[in-house]
Amino acid sequence: MEDKALGAFLSYLANERQASEHTLDSYRIDMIQFAELVMEVKDGSAEWNNVSIYDARKFILALQELKEARTSIQRKISAMRSFFRFLVREEFVKQNPFIGLTSPKREQKLPKFLTVDQITKLLDAPTAYWKDAAEKGVAKDENHAVLAAARDSAILETIYSGGMRISEAAGLNIGSIDLISDVAKVRGKGKKERICALGKLATSAINRYLKIRSAWTSDSRRESPLFINHDGGRLSVRSIQRSLKSYLTMAGLPRDLTPHKLRHSFATHLLDAGADLRSVQEMLGHANLSTTQIYTHVSSERLKAVYAKAHPRSGSKKLDDAD
Repeated sequence: MEDKALGAFLSYLANERQASEHTLDSYRIDMIQFAELVMEVKDGSAEWNNVSIYDARKFILALQELKEARTSIQRKISAMRSFFRFLVREEFVKQNPFIGLTSPKREQKLPKFLTVDQITKLLDAPTAYWKDAAEKGVAKDENHAVLAAARDSAILETIYSGGMRISEAAGLNIGSIDLISDVAKVRGKGKKERICALGKLATSAINRYLKIRSAWTSDSRRESPLFINHDGGRLSVRSIQRSLKSYLTMAGLPRDLTPHKLRHSFATHLLDAGADLRSVQEMLGHANLSTTQIYTHVSSERLKAVYAKAHPRSGSKKLDDAD
């Protein structure tokens, strides 16, 4: 398809917007697909000025019939809107039929979480992993293994106990932790501070780690990093993520799980146990309640699965003959 308007748009993207070849190809494919599905192309050119909002809606319906993913449809609609904005500006067409067009809502995926049993296996994994590493001579030496085991156990316990983001846990300082009140002060998104609760198992793990940490470094200033690497510097988020993969293997859990799944698990387990949504919102540091509500869907789906499996009249299994 050799179209003057399309060629001008792609040239604009390449020269003025410095778009990559991949981006140009994506736009070209989207424009051609629209023309093939909705318009009549004559001599390799499309009559873009004849496109109406009804044609734009027809395009969405056609994409849905083709079983395109919602995210893909949204991207294509956005591409067409940009294309026609350019055409209006360059006076190829008089109006943009994609202005005000409602795109299909993005499919909301439920966050994955670990069961309580899986959490227990994961939180026990650092100790088992470094004991095995020391015995096999994989660890640099026994002292390194002892520090790593205590530190990483404390990290995982802290993330799960407080519902923290991995960056929040990595950013904790000595002064962020109050082991008398069993709380931690974290700096979240937008540099907003909040208080996270620390359960007894988490505070015990932190106490064990602090004793080993004090033998490793004398730097115990309030502004010093809580979780340190073997050089005494702050442990990075990347290091935590990398270590987690080893612990997942040790615990027999899928390696695609991330530290953020501990935060998902924290929220899901609280709601399953009857915690109110507003309290969970505050503990997670969510600005909007709607962000927290996704976890109620997780709990609801789990409850429905339990119901379908257990209730004799759920319709999921053959009913026993009545007495």
